[in-house]
Amino acid sequence: MKRLAFLTVLALAGTSAGLRAQHPVFEAGPMQVPLTEDADSSDRIDQLVLEQLRELQLEPARLCSDAVFLRRAYLATIGTLPTEEEARDFLASEDGTKRAVVIERLLERPEFADYWAMKWGDLLRVKAEFPIKLWPNAVQAYHHWIRSGIEQNKPFHQFAQELLVGSGSNFREGQVNFYRAMQDRSPRGIASTVALTFMGERTEHWPERKLDAMAGFFANVAYKSTAEWKEEIVYFDPTADVEGLTVGAIFPDGTPATVDPAKGDPRALFATWLLRPDNPAFTGNITNRVWAWLMGRGIVHEPDDFRPDNPPSNPRLLEFLQQEFIESRCDMKHLYRIILNSRTFQLSSIPVQDTPLAAANFAHYPLRRLEAEVLIDAINQITGTREEYSSPIPEPFTFVPDDVRGIALSDGSITSSFLELFGRPPRDTGREAERSRNTTPAQRLHLLNSSHIQKKIEVCPLVAGADELSPQERADLAERAYLTLLSRYPTGEELAAIEAHAEETGTFGRTLATDLVWALLNQPEFYFNH
Repeated sequence: MKRLAFLTVLALAGTSAGLRAQHPVFEAGPMQVPLTEDADSSDRIDQLVLEQLRELQLEPARLCSDAVFLRRAYLATIGTLPTEEEARDFLASEDGTKRAVVIERLLERPEFADYWAMKWGDLLRVKAEFPIKLWPNAVQAYHHWIRSGIEQNKPFHQFAQELLVGSGSNFREGQVNFYRAMQDRSPRGIASTVALTFMGERTEHWPERKLDAMAGFFANVAYKSTAEWKEEIVYFDPTADVEGLTVGAIFPDGTPATVDPAKGDPRALFATWLLRPDNPAFTGNITNRVWAWLMGRGIVHEPDDFRPDNPPSNPRLLEFLQQEFIESRCDMKHLYRIILNSRTFQLSSIPVQDTPLAAANFAHYPLRRLEAEVLIDAINQITGTREEYSSPIPEPFTFVPDDVRGIALSDGSITSSFLELFGRPPRDTGREAERSRNTTPAQRLHLLNSSHIQKKIEVCPLVAGADELSPQERADLAERAYLTLLSRYPTGEELAAIEAHAEETGTFGRTLATDLVWALLNQPEFYFNH
């Protein structure tokens, strides 16, 4: 009971009502944007957001503090917490460009490729087991191809082109697994998957004739097995269209198409149409997805639900991002960079008006629970522990070395009870909604009271070295714990609460350190990106 009381006291001393109370720890100054003709791309984002907010008579939140920015940027960009040393260095720096410097460093970290390969693994259904049924050899090739493309910052139109027209062995040509990793590999099923992945459209909203017309571009995709178990060759077969769908092929925007399988693969014809720079079906989808991934909400929401009756909340903003993306020649890092450097990304999560309209128009940063993989990686980083993962497919095909982090897992069928509990997606459909960020009583109980978390805390470096501590050593411990878990220094009220707990319980060493790490780990400030 004293532990729970300590948890409550720390919450009251720190953030009062979760993360929604006014508190200087989380906020810096007002949002000020230079309204000049030569404003850079990030400033232009802010101008478009502010113009929309003024039209709606909404006020933007204040800018977030350095501590909040650091933690948010790390989690949103590389899915990894900053270390105590990284937090100390950043907070101590007086360089006026330090936020931009951090962003550049994060874009070059190896965790960047791991984290975004995880995100694309969800969309591209990188999974060995039912219902996708890729074999681990294929999964490893697929994941390697995705991660390598991200690491090299492959232009996204090239990334998409290689997926759309891929042919060959699914064990040797990783991108070919795009056509294998579908529950429905009929021409209509392929068309539906392509529309969802590259256009952000759900074909159940389409007329049947429109789906049939798009299916005509994929009616000649064929598959054949080899002597190697589970290997399959994906190839273009001019004679495979048994339903005659190619005759009626029409591009999704209604543009007529002349498809002749005898003269070439219709998939290439479709890719040429889709990847045109002036095609908003392609550029609108990917820019909106990246915005949603970084900002917690799409300009079109949900990000894979583009349709006429679900318009963008800020059309001018989406158009601007599309144009930036086109002019950068589909440079994904350029898109990340201009969003991360915007003041809109750096707004506080404490809203001026806490309404759905304010949230939809990016008047403040949304609170988001950490993804399952990111959360377990953060706990392991803090406690110096590892996680055990398992798969229904036996080793050695799914062997996971001890040092592999959750965000780097290649196969959606490799999992743990923690990942399942905290909403890791099954990767069955490629929809964004498969990943759950909801909080549940079971999740709270696991963090509060499970032997899994307790054992990790017991061996945490912050705990292991804490013998009988003097008042100054207790203050030093608190500072280290806050910087390690929350990327900020404790406030005076928080230090007083910790000292009061020590005096009340008579715990001045390991027990106090254990209680402190446990209490901080159970704060919404820890398991939410704010």
